[in-house]
Order: sequence, then C-alpha cells, then structure tokens
Amino acid sequence: MAEDLSGQLLEQCSRRIMSLINRLTMAADIFTFVSNLPGVDSRRVVLWGMSFGATISACSAAVDRRPQAVVMVCPLFSYVQPHKADKAFKLLMKDRVSQLRKNEPLSIAPFTPEGDNPIGMGGAGGAGGIEAYNLMKAASELGHPTFRDRLTLQTYHKLAMFRPMEYMDMIRAPVMMIIPELDDISPIYEQREALSKVRSPKREYLAKGKGHLNIATGQGSAEMVAATLDFLEEALDGTLDH
Repeated sequence: MAEDLSGQLLEQCSRRIMSLINRLTMAADIFTFVSNLPGVDSRRVVLWGMSFGATISACSAAVDRRPQAVVMVCPLFSYVQPHKADKAFKLLMKDRVSQLRKNEPLSIAPFTPEGDNPIGMGGAGGAGGIEAYNLMKAASELGHPTFRDRLTLQTYHKLAMFRPMEYMDMIRAPVMMIIPELDDISPIYEQREALSKVRSPKREYLAKGKGHLNIATGQGSAEMVAATLDFLEEALDGTLDH
C-alpha cells in the first residue's frame, strides 16, 4: 500500500498557512493510521509523493524507519532565490511585527500573472512560474473545494527555513526518484544532487519529454507507472541493488 502526502499539503494550503516541518510530524501519525487499517500489511507500506509531497515523504522517511520504500516524483528542494532573499526577508519580518500588533497576517497570491513571487519559489520569474500561475488560476476558476489561490506571507518564512537536502543521507529505505526531463520548477541538477546523497538502494527514472506539472499524465505515464511498480516489487522483496 502506498501513502501519498501531497494531498495533505494541498489541504493545509487551503487554510493559507503551510508549514512543511509540521507535515513531517503528521506524516508519522498518518503512517501509523494507514498501517493499522484492516487488510493492510504494515510491512509493505511505502511513501509516494509529488513535488512538495515528494520532499515531505523523503524527509519523513529520514527519521521514520517504518516505510519500506520511498518514491519521489519531481521533488522540490530549494525555495529562495539568493538575489531575492534580502528584500523578501525584510518583508517577512515586517509582517511578523505587524502581527504582534494584532494585525491580520498579510496574504498574497502564490504567483503573479508574470509567474513571480517574493522569494523566487517554484520556478518563479521564468516559464515554470508562469505554468504554476496558470495551473492555480485554473484550479481556482474551476472551484476546487479545497483550493484557494492565496497564501500568507509567513508561508514563505517557513519555506525559507526548510532545508530538505540535509535529510537525504539519513534515509535508509530504498528510494526511487522520477525526474521530469523538462522540469522548469525544480531544477534537475538539484534533484540529482539530492539523490546522490541517498545511501540506501536507489534508482533514477528520467521521464522523457515531461515537465513538472504534466509528469503524471499523458504519453509516457504508463511506462512510468510500470517502472515504479517494478521498483516497488524489488524494494519490498529485498532484491534491489545499490
């Protein structure tokens, strides 16, 4: 049985404040719940996630040794572009001071129509940011029940403090990383750097012709699923080589 933590992030985004650190502690509780469901073999539960969910799955497995494997699809490892840091951090602290004066937290759209945001997260300032803006705009217009295209500014504060790359060498479960060939939201070199730090058995799958936002659909998705199932079978059977 696979557990995906991506939906939990979407749910918390809808409440406008997202703390990735909180998701790590919640992930262990979710795993416990799933493992105790009727008909679930707790020795064969794995973590699977996309983008933020992939990063959370990996960081959770770095501390929680119970998951038998981790599948990361286009994980996202960095959130602040250096040239934006000083201005963004000044704005974040200004908002913190404002809240201490009993003012409401400042909320903004995750991306502007130009595909940008204060910290440069998620391909901001480039094609990836524009893709993300269009996706969120469509989700908002279609009326997804748990989606709001607003985040508090303090979400970016939490992202700036999160260092998922540092967890990678702590993972002991087998890891599969699925990297979109055309990812313009999470740099490919960062995904590969993260995978290189993993000391457990691991496997890279390069999804040809795929970007960050269309990785799971369309042409090539069946092959990706088949490769994932092959990996999981070997991981759960203990036959996966380093």
